[in-house]
Amino acid sequence: MDADAGRFAPNPTDAVTRAYRASLTLATTRGGDRSRGVHAMAQALQNAFDDILDANTLDLEASREMAVPELILEWLKLTPERLQTTIQILHRIGELADPIRRVMNATYQLDDSQTYCQLMPLGVIAFIYEAFPELAAIAAGFCLKTGNSLILRGGSEASQSNLVIAQALQDALDEAGLPPGCLEILASEQGASIRDLVTQDRFLNLVIPYGRPTLVQQVVQQSTAPVLKSAMGNCYLYWSATGSLEMVRRVILDSHASEPDPVNAIEKILINRYQKPSALMILWNSLKDKGFKLRGDSELVTEFPDQLTLAAESEWNQPYLDKVIAFKVVDSIESAIAWMNHYSSGHADCLITESYQESRQFALGVDSSSAYINSSPRFSRNPKRGDAVFLGISNQKGYRRGMINLESLTTLKQVVQGNGQF
Repeated sequence: MDADAGRFAPNPTDAVTRAYRASLTLATTRGGDRSRGVHAMAQALQNAFDDILDANTLDLEASREMAVPELILEWLKLTPERLQTTIQILHRIGELADPIRRVMNATYQLDDSQTYCQLMPLGVIAFIYEAFPELAAIAAGFCLKTGNSLILRGGSEASQSNLVIAQALQDALDEAGLPPGCLEILASEQGASIRDLVTQDRFLNLVIPYGRPTLVQQVVQQSTAPVLKSAMGNCYLYWSATGSLEMVRRVILDSHASEPDPVNAIEKILINRYQKPSALMILWNSLKDKGFKLRGDSELVTEFPDQLTLAAESEWNQPYLDKVIAFKVVDSIESAIAWMNHYSSGHADCLITESYQESRQFALGVDSSSAYINSSPRFSRNPKRGDAVFLGISNQKGYRRGMINLESLTTLKQVVQGNGQF
């Protein structure tokens, strides 16, 4: 591994330049060649399966000695099941329809010509991630499938895992005949800072940060290139006066079942004032039996001091990213929507109700990328139904909002085909 370390620690400027040159070639490659490259990366991970797990064990041991937070250790830990799921996701990406050069009608036509739009690669994408070593491979699959070059910048806590995974992926790309530079990795321990990377806006077309809110905010503040913010945690649920207790309980538990990153975990519950105290007690006892810690606003804590601890004001707009849920009383769905729009992370909020009117009001009024009504928001990168795979969820307006899929990494080109007449 040491012999290859230099290959993975380029200067950010050199890495972005190489990635840019590779992106020009990738943009003209056939979809079949890119798909074969994705399958080759999946097979390379399968061949390096034991080496990856061994490297991950070293990362975990080193991180525990450095007192890395338990949350990050959980994100860092690669089980055989997690690694096998990653391989399956890559194979599925390889099998999906090629999104590049897909033709769509233009919004207007010029005289004596035909105007159309087509999806094209963005160019060079940087993926900055905290722990989650398997996400490097998934991001590589997304970018190769869409004809983009990728620069990986992982955290030091996953350095051994990141290097072994990147080595396997790059070897597969080389053997597939894809251009050198289409996958670059910047090693944090070699001094490649996040700022050095995200300010390379001459050739860098998009930055995707993935991790705790502090990491995402750091990238947003420092980047001179466009940023596609991802979000996790601090999702709200409004329990209407007509909402089912059992549905609320099941939705909460299911939302926390995503592994390893609780992207859409419900962490805050807004309770209609007319909910029965007996229903609240049943819910709280059930959640405590499942290992949840419960908090509440001052009104609820005063009324139920044995069940809840007081939530600080700062907690309402911050994710716990743990088995912690805070409860608050509100007077109406209007109050619930207003509170969510001010305090939630804005990527996935829920409503449990039997009222059609409330359903429509919530769907139109809540300012989130996804609104779930009588449904669990549980996130899956590789859903069983549908024809898509997802990298994460963005709560950002102005670029791509909602699920980050293959088309999120493309842009539009308008083509005017004339006949020589003006």
